[in-house]
Amino acid sequence: MNWKLFYIVLGCLSIIPILGLRMFDNDLQKEKEGLSYINKNSLINTVTYLASPELEGRLAGSPGYYKAAEYASNIFSKIGLRPIDNNSYFQFFNVEYNEIKEPILFKLIDDKKSIEYKLGNDYVFRGFTGSGNVTADVVFCGYGLSDTQKGYDDYAGVNVKDKIVMVFKYNPKWKIGDSDFGNGNPREKAALAAQHGAVGILFVSLPNDIKPQKTIGSTVAGSGEQNVNFPELHIDLPVANDFLRNSGYTLKELQTKIDSLHKPFSTYLLPKAQIMVTAKYNKEQKTMNIIGVLPGTDEKLKDEYVILSAHLDHVGKQGDRIYFPGANDNASGSAALLEIAKAFQKAEIKPKRTIVFVLFSSEEAGLLGATNYVKNPIFPLDKTVAILNMDCIGYGDSIQLGNGKSAPNLWNMAKEIDKNNANFTVQNTWNGGGADASPFHDKGIPALYFVTTNSYEHLHYMTDTPETLNQPLFENITKLAYLTIYNVAMGNYNRETVIK
Repeated sequence: MNWKLFYIVLGCLSIIPILGLRMFDNDLQKEKEGLSYINKNSLINTVTYLASPELEGRLAGSPGYYKAAEYASNIFSKIGLRPIDNNSYFQFFNVEYNEIKEPILFKLIDDKKSIEYKLGNDYVFRGFTGSGNVTADVVFCGYGLSDTQKGYDDYAGVNVKDKIVMVFKYNPKWKIGDSDFGNGNPREKAALAAQHGAVGILFVSLPNDIKPQKTIGSTVAGSGEQNVNFPELHIDLPVANDFLRNSGYTLKELQTKIDSLHKPFSTYLLPKAQIMVTAKYNKEQKTMNIIGVLPGTDEKLKDEYVILSAHLDHVGKQGDRIYFPGANDNASGSAALLEIAKAFQKAEIKPKRTIVFVLFSSEEAGLLGATNYVKNPIFPLDKTVAILNMDCIGYGDSIQLGNGKSAPNLWNMAKEIDKNNANFTVQNTWNGGGADASPFHDKGIPALYFVTTNSYEHLHYMTDTPETLNQPLFENITKLAYLTIYNVAMGNYNRETVIK
């Protein structure tokens, strides 16, 4: 035997575990170093800019959104993330776009007096309102439905030609037989009113709800063609009762009457309404997802991908008077994504899998940016091991990890990480994705949805400002998202089968 060779080999074998341990220690050190760069002050600074008047509510396709997209892409470039195409971080696509412009006016007019209401408090325009300058009588038309197959018609027995209709924003919660009315959408209700000859529509929340919804900014419209000459408003409950004051009913009484009998009860109102608004509509407005790539380094795992995402858009402004800041929804998730990307860069972390950082556009209009990515993936979906989505993570009191019932392994890993750190995560979870994770879940990609509990008090209100955010919670959920994507990207998670 060559004893000299034997001892050389034995020595080398004894070094291998030590090298492995050192490599592990180095990974752990990098993980901790990256974590140390995430702090609430930097997060709030980014949120403050994204929620500022300069960006005008970041409506997808607007100048304010383009500024936000440039801001994010400049950060991606500065920290060295790889662009996706021709040195660009933008994945372009087209969306419907509606700019609400001055002059704006909404008044109640009767024989004795007129009341001019305040935009933002007393009323807001629906995101896809049409233009108009009308003064007309008002007719209350219940839920604004006409379904002959169900034998229910709020327009039966009333003439709404050249009038403005007032309808409940949401559909009934009860059924006729075994059939319900679905969720309804404002475009369909507006189109139905127009078909009956109406010249405008006033949506009002359900007064008998435990906590009736105030007037909110919203760009959800639903299917169908845009009526560019049909104003759509969401009015507050006291305003609706102003119009009802000589009808013999309150709004609560009208809802109770309809809901108890499961029959329409429409009625003419005495005051007139005056509506004035100009809306600039474009069916094909350019917007973009913002995507930066941190390439993987492992020979086997670099062609597998993990997505970290948030939506950058919000619901914009109305005229020159109000805008919706969207600090929690979703400047918070966008800021967290940028902070995590910078943490990887500052700590010089070399992930084994490729990380794809995505800021989606047009979530508010119906998950359009995420859906566009799924239809036109930058990287193969069958090689995408997970998506981690952050939405509304700055306001609330604890952490929720959504979609845990569909991706239990991913959920358990993140839950265990948090247990050993901030320990802020509640047990409650769900299946089916959630927000921008949903189109990916539908394609069988494991998804985890980071959100806070009790997150929506200021949702789509003008009060969704940076000052309302829970800064310690915001920092902790961002750190949890960082640690989770770090572990997935370093190969400590294998793609699982999604439970539908």
